[in-house]
Amino acid sequence: MGFVSNGMKIGLISDTHDNLPKLERAVSFFNKNKVNFVLHAGDYVAPFAIDKMNALSCDWLGVFGNNDGEKKGLSVKSLNRIKASPYRFKLFGRKVTLLHDPQSLEMKKEKADLVVFGHTHKPEAVKLKDKLIVNPGECSGWVSGKSTVAIVDLDELNCRIVKI
Repeated sequence: MGFVSNGMKIGLISDTHDNLPKLERAVSFFNKNKVNFVLHAGDYVAPFAIDKMNALSCDWLGVFGNNDGEKKGLSVKSLNRIKASPYRFKLFGRKVTLLHDPQSLEMKKEKADLVVFGHTHKPEAVKLKDKLIVNPGECSGWVSGKSTVAIVDLDELNCRIVKI
């Protein structure tokens, strides 16, 4: 069964760690695929990375990661789009929990349709009944040598992890 999306598509990204060329590539990929929204699961690192996020053709929001030291600068530059982790909200009718470190939350018990996390730098997608748990992996590629992002169809709650 492959990824098919006829519905509301969102992009997932995490652990960009100031790798601006990879972040530009991810933004270009999301724009080309006409995602409706992007979620960033933390570790931007420096506020100048936000300029690349703002090149998205859609809106976005994110959470802080453990390597985001200059939180005030990130908040100002992102127009307060970056929240404390975990952040719970509704997006296009779905309950979403966005966090950085998976150890900070018992994800399987989380009352959400979609749980997005980062931190481990390992891409994964797990479907548990009516819940999708996704780590898009690391966009930066610094740790694994692989740069990945994900696209989720919110209507079908399915996911595709893509090497960029």
